[in-house]
This record gives sequence, structure tokens and C-alpha cells, in this order.
Amino acid sequence: MRTFLLAEKTCQHSAMKHPKQNKRPPQTHPSALAVPSYHRILVKHGLIEKTLSIPDAYEVFLKVGADPEVQKLRRKVARGNKMKHVPALYLATAMALQGMTKQELEALKLRIEEKRV
Repeated sequence: MRTFLLAEKTCQHSAMKHPKQNKRPPQTHPSALAVPSYHRILVKHGLIEKTLSIPDAYEVFLKVGADPEVQKLRRKVARGNKMKHVPALYLATAMALQGMTKQELEALKLRIEEKRV
């Protein structure tokens, strides 16, 4: 048994790396980080095109956040998941959008497009 433990320790030690070696390599696609999270959220749910400019995407995101249906779902998500401590409004909005059906998302998209015109 003692031999097994020594072998296990050796395996664990050989698998461990020096803390300086644990740094992540630089990401290959830094452009993905350049896009704000609200832009990625809206694209993911089909509310905007990927090519929409960041300022325009932010305007759409504000309209999505101001939509009464999204606000209702966001409050429900915040209560259900005890997310009140999360300062990021985009996370609650993303979770609210995730809880919506395709029909609800399409209706939301139509309401937002009406407000844009």
C-alpha cells in the first residue's frame, strides 16, 4: 500500500507545474474579445446581425432591456437564481433572453424594430 501511495504522489508531482507555467497562452482570436458581451448576447439570440456596429448594438440592447416582457423575465430570473448581488445587468438580461421561446424572441425583435423606425 505504501508503494502505491508513493507512486500516486510521484504521478501527482510530475503532473504539477510551476505556477509560472500555468499562464494561459494568448488567445488566437483577440477580435472575439473586442466585441462587447451585449453584442454577443444579441447576436446569439438572433436580435441583431453580427455585422451591426457596436454603438447601434448598444442602442438595441438598451431597447431590449427596456422591453416590459424582458423586464418581467429579468425580475423572475433575479429572484429565482438569487442574482441580486450580480451588478451586471447584461447577465440578467442574457438569462431572461435565454428563457424566452423562439416566438417570444421574434415578437421582441419586431417590437424593437418598430421602436427603431
